[in-house]
Amino acid sequence: MPAPDSASKGLGYISSALAAPVSPVEAALRPLSFADFTGQPKTVERLKIMVGAAKRRGDALNHILLSGPPGLGKTTLAFILGHELGKAVRVTSGPVIEKAGDLAGLLTNLEEGDILFIDEIHRIPKTVEEYLYSAMEDFRLDIMIDQGPNARSVRLSIPRFTLIGATTRAGLLTAPLRSRFTLQTRLDYYDHATLHGIVQRSCGLLKVAIDDGGAREIATRSRGTPRVANNLINFVRDFAQERAAGKITQPVAAAALELLEIDAAGLDEMDKRMLRVMAENYRGGPVGMSTIAVAVGEEAETLEEVHEPFLIQEGYLQRTPQGRTLTGKGYAAVGLKAALGGEQESLL
Repeated sequence: MPAPDSASKGLGYISSALAAPVSPVEAALRPLSFADFTGQPKTVERLKIMVGAAKRRGDALNHILLSGPPGLGKTTLAFILGHELGKAVRVTSGPVIEKAGDLAGLLTNLEEGDILFIDEIHRIPKTVEEYLYSAMEDFRLDIMIDQGPNARSVRLSIPRFTLIGATTRAGLLTAPLRSRFTLQTRLDYYDHATLHGIVQRSCGLLKVAIDDGGAREIATRSRGTPRVANNLINFVRDFAQERAAGKITQPVAAAALELLEIDAAGLDEMDKRMLRVMAENYRGGPVGMSTIAVAVGEEAETLEEVHEPFLIQEGYLQRTPQGRTLTGKGYAAVGLKAALGGEQESLL
């Protein structure tokens, strides 16, 4: 079996897996109800309460903001809400909505109680965002027609709808927009036990032969993210079919993931490159993310959204007012240790 190319291996695998459009196969793995959704217990309980209350009132669901790193289930939860309420879910993203007319087209095509899901809502232009305020509160839009002496305002009434916003960077949302969401909840990385169950469920739906050890190995290296786990299952399945008679066991899964340069802790080559640059070039920091991005040859936004949250949560680096600093665990991950005075020497 040929090795994967550089775009799917090492430096780019995790970020490309999280940035790629959802495939039909991945969409088929998404749970359709709260009963099938695993993990995020606090968020799910809050959403269940809101759905139950909306049903009792016969009213539209209140607006919801979901935040957290990519791949944790924000879009999935939006579709679950639509399924539980029996309403349609219209999906768009912040960068697509470039002007007020784009927003008006989306809102006027909604039916009563429908859900509008806006991914990366923090990237909506500020001039368009202002139109959302009245739409969310009063369910109306005031649109300017023409320009100059012929300019006039047209008020459009829109059905009562639910806006579900998703963002990987909640801090970039303006206070007026954030305050209009009744519920603001954050999705966190999944623990290994929860991911183990998700891997087994996905393999069952895909009819992939896997034992408990193989599922645990994939879960451990999925960096707490279901989307990464599902992508790894697809590659490990191919590896098993080519080199292990089709069954995924712990040794087979480990060999396949080593081929992808994803280690036992879920770190890929870009994670390690970040840690090594901080250790060797900047004595462990503090150093700014833009500087790290230039040194590793990646966009700062990708590092902040995909790599940094996991590295911080797992204790490899810290974010301080002066910049990012490396921890002892971060040094150990790249085979280095910090000596007195900030110098590093090899552990190997």
